[in-house]
Amino acid sequence: MTLLKHFSVFITRLNDRLGVWLIGYLVLLMFVILLYEITARYLFSAPTTWATEFTQLMFGAYVMLSGGYLLANKGHVNVDLFYNRLTPRAQALTHILTSFLFFAFISVLLMEGWTMASNSIDMLETSSSAWNPPVWPLKLTIPIGAALILLQGIAGILDQLPVLFGAEPAADRSGEGDA
Repeated sequence: MTLLKHFSVFITRLNDRLGVWLIGYLVLLMFVILLYEITARYLFSAPTTWATEFTQLMFGAYVMLSGGYLLANKGHVNVDLFYNRLTPRAQALTHILTSFLFFAFISVLLMEGWTMASNSIDMLETSSSAWNPPVWPLKLTIPIGAALILLQGIAGILDQLPVLFGAEPAADRSGEGDA
């Protein structure tokens, strides 16, 4: 297995692990917190000042950190009216040629997200609500999530190159079956 294939498999496995474990448990935690809030509010007439806002912050992290997982597992919206009718080689060429739009968008998201996050960290930004939690950790998930998506996009290109040059498309993207 080449170094580039190892890189592609590593990035895909990283995004899969983050998606299944970290992001999956984050959804479960959001569910438990909202269930607690609903129970406290409606059964005991004692709403919390933190549960809804904390869940919103976690949802923001969920959205930003799940992008790489979705890209690795082809979960993003895709317009494939013509794409599915193409041969695997033509699909690989189309993927590679159109990926410049993806890389342009993700590069801007990464750079602007880093600027926003670093400014937020410098001032230890908080939400200015009644609970007033720090929001800089959430803003830090923007460049981290963008970096994970960018790396998965590179891994996707690396997976398409052999197909472009005549190899069969890989059925197993995670590399689990490779020796």
